Amino acid sequence: MSQTASTKTFASHADVEEKQVSFDQLSPHAWAYTAEGDPNTGIVIGDDAVMVIDTQATPVMAEDVIRRIRQVTDKPIKYVLLSHYHAVRVLGASAYRPEHIIASQDTYDLIVERGEQDKASEIGRFPRLFRNVESVPPGLTWPTITFTGKMTLWLGKLEVQILQLGRGHTKGDTVVWLPQDKVLFSGDLVEFDATPYAGDAYFQDWPQTLDKIAALKPEKLVPGRGRALQTPAEVAAGLEGTRAFVSELYAAVKAGAAAGRDLKTVYRETYEALAPKYGQWVIFAHCMPFDVTRAYDEATQFPDPRIWTAERDIEMWKALEDVK
Repeated sequence: MSQTASTKTFASHADVEEKQVSFDQLSPHAWAYTAEGDPNTGIVIGDDAVMVIDTQATPVMAEDVIRRIRQVTDKPIKYVLLSHYHAVRVLGASAYRPEHIIASQDTYDLIVERGEQDKASEIGRFPRLFRNVESVPPGLTWPTITFTGKMTLWLGKLEVQILQLGRGHTKGDTVVWLPQDKVLFSGDLVEFDATPYAGDAYFQDWPQTLDKIAALKPEKLVPGRGRALQTPAEVAAGLEGTRAFVSELYAAVKAGAAAGRDLKTVYRETYEALAPKYGQWVIFAHCMPFDVTRAYDEATQFPDPRIWTAERDIEMWKALEDVK
């Protein structure tokens, strides 16, 4: 991997280059804020209000999203939707001053269980994504409305379906579906030319959850990372690429674990197997240790993800980082 064995710093610490932001209109009501593989934000503009889907990592970073929203509408930002609990998605929420923050009950439960540890872990892993981290208010971002399965909002005459289709990236994953516009906001259930982070994943469930997204037949899709997908063919490619990565990684790890090989050996073999096909994807080197560790856990003795603490992150990285 890219760092020397003596430093043992996360691959992401070498990622200091600012990314070019795009703000694309996908339909009369849907916009995508994307930045070359950095975490995306979705925007839904209804008749009387705006919904923001995933907030950026800090309030200062969220201000750029707000500035772009204000270029196209002066309607109030009433709703923030959290596609899942990860800090990089939620800690910018205060900048929007929303009336309501919406999340699945499973996401709320994950914030209770591991929100503080995740916040410290993520900020330590990927400092560039937490620009002006001092602007984050003390404490955690708490939903004010939770749901299970499905919730429908009406922004005037615009129907907004908020759906929990199954586990994948986390157990609380939530998508936003605009049936009138055929646009879907997937959160990190779908990535495009970007490596899925799977440290909190349910590998065996993830492909079936992607099938449920496909069954909605979205014509456009905003992934968690990567550019907005603007045709049915591009949507299909995003779904298939994500499905292939998580399926191939889990199959390789499961086979290695079943053969009795230890985590270090399985990591080396899986990295070498996947790098030719996926190594050019954004944050591949950063994600692989977390992804393989979680897959090894799921294939052996931990059906549910263990909590990542800053200390556990560093221990894992030291153990695996010089294996490649």
